[in-house]
Order: sequence, then structure tokens, then C-alpha cells
Amino acid sequence: MEFLTTSEAADYLRLGERKLYELVTNGAIPCTKVTGKWLFPRHELDLWVLSGLARPAGMRTADPPPVVGGSQDELLDWSLRESGSGLGSMSEGSARGLERLQRDEVMAAAVHFHSLDAADNLASDASVEALRAAPDLHDAVLVAFVRREQGLLLPPGNPKRLRGLSDVLALGARMAMPQQGTGAQMLLDVLLKRAGATMRDLRRGEAPSQTGPDLAEVIRAGLADCGVATRAVARSAGLDFVPLVWENFDLAMRQRSYFRPAMQALIRFLGERRLQQRAEELTGYDPSPAGQIRFSA
Repeated sequence: MEFLTTSEAADYLRLGERKLYELVTNGAIPCTKVTGKWLFPRHELDLWVLSGLARPAGMRTADPPPVVGGSQDELLDWSLRESGSGLGSMSEGSARGLERLQRDEVMAAAVHFHSLDAADNLASDASVEALRAAPDLHDAVLVAFVRREQGLLLPPGNPKRLRGLSDVLALGARMAMPQQGTGAQMLLDVLLKRAGATMRDLRRGEAPSQTGPDLAEVIRAGLADCGVATRAVARSAGLDFVPLVWENFDLAMRQRSYFRPAMQALIRFLGERRLQQRAEELTGYDPSPAGQIRFSA
């Protein structure tokens, strides 16, 4: 990442240094202090400028509520609390979260989209493509939260000896179904397609589960033999786990929301050692990309 000095940043933004210091004092511009000197990340300055150009001059847009919608995740919920950001959560799945983001009903959406490429491999970055295709998100930013492990949740001891989706299909094991529009449902769809099957080939549980913990409870209650969720969910519920894939789990937001104090508090927290420690405790997380900007429109 390229950093600019105070004088370089003032020239770059065509501002006087006094005005620049006012913005720094008010916490209104991205910057960091190193050995007593202010430094300004050039890429984030570009986003800061664009956040003010995303609407016509004179038009004010109401700030979205301080809520992170989209997918449920235990490490994310913990981070929202521990960061002191004041952000709440609304877990409805990746697709519903992105819809709410487009309507400015949430400040950010936690997403993990899945699709197949032309060669029937898992698409390398389905979440980026989902943002590109979303109407009214010309000012979108995608910030990495973590990578996390998805797989099959199984009753303790794995009584049916399931080793993967092919065993689920061959043995007719009952699958706890994720809610339509969740990342887990998209992942199950694409994995079935790669196996030459569809949802109709599954022996499905009756009521779909909106979150991973809900799905785990279905399995614990003996109403299903397996389901797709994260390793962290399996561990919390005391269930067995068979790994399937690692995925990107990201925060989508508008550029103007990226610079809001609540979001900046969360993003700063992503660089703290406490997040890494908690990720290790929960298992199934790789926090190394946390806080990186993976896409900006």
C-alpha cells in the first residue's frame, strides 16, 4: 500500500494543509500516525474522494442504520461486540443482505456467494461478481473479513460414515436444508451440480434453516443426518465435521459507509491480535486477509 505524507496528500487532494489537518482532527479522512508523522494511504484517499462524488452535488442521502445484514457468523457477531463499533446484526443470508444494502436498509452486508465457472469449477470470486451485477451499487466496496471452512455437519460419531456429498447421495442421507438465498444454499447447489445432481436428488428435511446454528439444531434433534455449515458451527454444537471447501467471507458496503466511524471502528479491530486469537479458538477460520479491500467499484 502506498502512503502519502501530509504535504503530498494536500497536493494530491488539492487542499490546504490547514484544511487537511482539520479533517484529520475530526477523524473525517483515512490516515495513520507513524513515528509522530501523519501518513495517508493513497488507495483509501481515492475511495474517500469517490464517496463524496457518488451522488449529485446538493443531494443528501440518509445514512443507513448501523446494522450489518447478510450471513450469520459467530466470529463476526463477536467482532461487532468487541470492537465497540455499535453495529448491530441482522442475519438473513447473503442474497437478502445484498438486497437490503441496495435499498440502504443496512450499512453493510456479510456475504459469501458461490457459483461455477465455465469449466464447472468453483468460481474464484463469486462475491465480487455479485457486486458487479447488483443494480444501484455503483459505489460498492468489498472488505475481506476472513476465509472460513465449510463442510458437512454430522451427528457425533458420524453414524452413517458419510465422507462427502457423494455418500449423502448414494445412501439417501437426510439433508438439513439451508434457507434459499443463503451462501450455504448456493454452495450446496454448485456442489450438487459438480456431482451431476440437483436438489431433487437429495432426501431433504422439511423446513429450511435460516442460519448455521439453526441447521445444527436440526441435526442435533435427530431430524436430519447432515447439513452444510462452517466448522465453527459444528464445533459450537458438538457435531462432527467433514470439510468441503474454504471460502471468502466478506463485508460489502457503499464507499461512504466505509468511512463512517462505526465501520472504521470495526475495520481497525480486524487488525488486532484479539481477532486472530478468537479465530483460533473457534476453529475453521483464516483471518490473514481481514481488513483488505478486495474490490471497489
